[in-house]
Amino acid sequence: MTERPAETAAVDNGPPFDVEDLHKLVLKSLDDDQAQEIVTIPLVGKSNIADHMVVASGRSTRQVASMAVKLADKIKERFGRNVRIEGLPAADWVLIDADDVIVHIFRPEVRNFYNLERMWAFGDDSGVSATGRG
Repeated sequence: MTERPAETAAVDNGPPFDVEDLHKLVLKSLDDDQAQEIVTIPLVGKSNIADHMVVASGRSTRQVASMAVKLADKIKERFGRNVRIEGLPAADWVLIDADDVIVHIFRPEVRNFYNLERMWAFGDDSGVSATGRG
């Protein structure tokens, strides 16, 4: 698997797109790749970094890396946009920055340690929604 140069590549802002379509593509891609415990955290009103944060787990570093690469490729194909990817070589925790949707894919032990869902769900427990396999 090849590394995607996340730190040096500028994001291609490409044509305008619907954030909800991007969010749906992310959720479908993760579900298709058998991600576990897919959780969406709405960030509107909490942060201006993105509209959605999606957190999911893979069973192994190989699955985490594969899901991240496939998702980046699908976003590029569908929306004509490059995404930034961090953490691909180790694949314990991969961050995919697709501008308005941020995706974190973890190995289960790493996800439990950082517990991003709890950190970002402040003030609105009902906003966190779980989908997919668990």
